[in-house]
Amino acid sequence: MANRHLARSVVLQSLFEWDFRNVPDSEVPFVIERDAVEFAPDGDVAFMQNLAKLVIAKKPEIDAIITKAAPDWPLDKISMVDRNILRIGLAELLFSDRNEVPAKVAINEAIELAKNYGGENSGRFVNGVLGSVYKEIGEPGKDAVSKRKDDKFNIPFEKMPIVKLGGAVVYAKHEGEYYLALVHDVFGRWTLSKGGLEEGEDVKVGTARKIKEEIGIDIKVEDELSQNEYVATHPEKGKLRKQVTYFLAGAEYTPLTLAETGGLDKAEWFKAKDIADLNFYDDLLPIVTKAITILQKRD
Repeated sequence: MANRHLARSVVLQSLFEWDFRNVPDSEVPFVIERDAVEFAPDGDVAFMQNLAKLVIAKKPEIDAIITKAAPDWPLDKISMVDRNILRIGLAELLFSDRNEVPAKVAINEAIELAKNYGGENSGRFVNGVLGSVYKEIGEPGKDAVSKRKDDKFNIPFEKMPIVKLGGAVVYAKHEGEYYLALVHDVFGRWTLSKGGLEEGEDVKVGTARKIKEEIGIDIKVEDELSQNEYVATHPEKGKLRKQVTYFLAGAEYTPLTLAETGGLDKAEWFKAKDIADLNFYDDLLPIVTKAITILQKRD
């Protein structure tokens, strides 16, 4: 079912919090309930609860399997996002009812989570670990024909609907130093403010509008920095090609006010010279670096 995609995302978010904040196992159901209300009010909460409960119950066995399947990566060296994606994937691959969650579905869903929420190499890493375990258990369902072969979740790249977004490296000069406005997502990464454009909307106008909505400041859009494209999975719309144009944009150094949005939990100004110490998505680092280089040349 389509809403299982969204449900697994909520479970990942809740397990990330459980792992990061050392939330007691007994409190995880309450975290699931809270996150489901905020991010998936129409989601399959029973499925979320059962999956999270399974991961926690089987954690010792699952972590031992991860250690064996990825011997070059000690468990505490695997990123927290990837670690919990593997836990979800292995819980479904090894301990779920195969009539409910076929092995290939468990693997594919984990890979999608990794692509959407992990780093640049997360998809390959998760695929490698789960693929190794899949072979070890005899490749169950290898010859099964996917029931979703022709549906919206398996359409060719060139036929995927395109969604256009605009984002920016927002800067301000304060007391002689450049500051960048960044937003922080629920998976522990700092990222750039961005949002979807309306049909036919000018990309610069739309970018300024979305950033105003997201972090509450007016910006002046300047240089184009990059155009990125990636594939995302929407729980109802299926596979989407998201095309993002990033700009450099100036603003006044004023307090940021984060809108109540699904995947973000804070917005802050940082000195440009301190950006290297933050936890960024790999594909955004070149964009931020380019922006800082442009600003440095102005001085």
